[in-house]
Amino acid sequence: MLQPSSKQNEATAVSVSGRAWLMLTLATVGFAVNFWAWALLSPLGPHFKDSLQLTSFQQSLLVAVPVVVGSLGRIPVGALTDRFGGRVMFPLVSAATVVPVLYLGLAGHSSLTTLLAGGFFLGIGGTAFAVGVPFVSAWFPPERRGLAIGIFGAGMGGTAISALTTVKLVTAHGMADPFLITAAVLVVYAALAALVLRDAPGRTMPTEPLADRLASTLRLGITWQASALYAVVFGGYVAFSVYLPTYLKTGYGLAQADAANRMAGFVLVAVAMRPIGGWLSDRIGPVRVLTVSLTVVLAGAFAQAFTPDLAPIGTIAFLALAAALGAGSGAVFALVALIAPANQVGSVTGVVGAAGGLGGFIPPLVMGSLYGAYGSYALGLALLAAVAAAALTLTGTGVRQSVTRRVPATQAN
Repeated sequence: MLQPSSKQNEATAVSVSGRAWLMLTLATVGFAVNFWAWALLSPLGPHFKDSLQLTSFQQSLLVAVPVVVGSLGRIPVGALTDRFGGRVMFPLVSAATVVPVLYLGLAGHSSLTTLLAGGFFLGIGGTAFAVGVPFVSAWFPPERRGLAIGIFGAGMGGTAISALTTVKLVTAHGMADPFLITAAVLVVYAALAALVLRDAPGRTMPTEPLADRLASTLRLGITWQASALYAVVFGGYVAFSVYLPTYLKTGYGLAQADAANRMAGFVLVAVAMRPIGGWLSDRIGPVRVLTVSLTVVLAGAFAQAFTPDLAPIGTIAFLALAAALGAGSGAVFALVALIAPANQVGSVTGVVGAAGGLGGFIPPLVMGSLYGAYGSYALGLALLAAVAAAALTLTGTGVRQSVTRRVPATQAN
């Protein structure tokens, strides 16, 4: 994408109000808080495996259930956000997430069945993403949406809060503490959002029935292209963020706390790179950002398939993967903001977000099953490299053509 002139920059700067930045900040905080809740079970996976005598597959299922529910839930939640706006949906999703958080902390952690039941409804927190993207997108002009949505996407760092605090709080004070604290924060945020959040002036509201809007969304080419790419980049991030503690403990023999800290480092790198991916997409185009990101994912997954020593090759590979997955996630929604019709951004976001979450649901199950069968994670990482190669091919062909048709040739890359 060509650099805009200084006059264009000045005009764009004037068009982004302080209120827009306030709404972006509140939305990002809401996303982080809900993702914090959504990720509460992941750091405790090794603990429950030992205390409840779970198999590798059962442990993988435990941490994956909130992911798949939160992912599929984004489809109706995204469509509802198009209709009712983020002012209604953010407080509603946050308040609803309080219930499973309290259940898991107070009563639902005594068996695999109760954990799966609580984890199912904990998935509600994962739908907050489909609320925030259309909400933020409506507040910013097209020239700044990549950066704005990238900043909002950094709220996925809520998983790092969970990784850094959950195990420590359980060890020091018992199982209930991290869940009670998270529930209290959700209640405070829900109240703040209800009082302060406002939808963008002139927000386009659809008039068609929900089913018709979803059908229309599924007919858009960008829906399927962005879904495929997001399933790889964000799905890869989610998969590592929920399964990395298990992988490091099982594959490298790390202590639970050490593995959780390393997972937090992975998350923080990915979070930092997401707005950078959006910012770069505003300037050089999302196709170029995705091309570089997927190339790094392919190389990092291939290198890690050989299970190198963590110092230094394994650590470098994982940090490179984190950076590439974060930047790629930011680029995908810069692509959505560039191509999707304005009144369907929420619906497209819901479907794409669902694909990303489902992309994170499958790998932990595959990794757990493969390790149980072969005693190695090598094949699972080799599969990730192959999927990244397929996504790279899609980016260079179908996605590039879609962008070229939608925007001027100078912005197609």
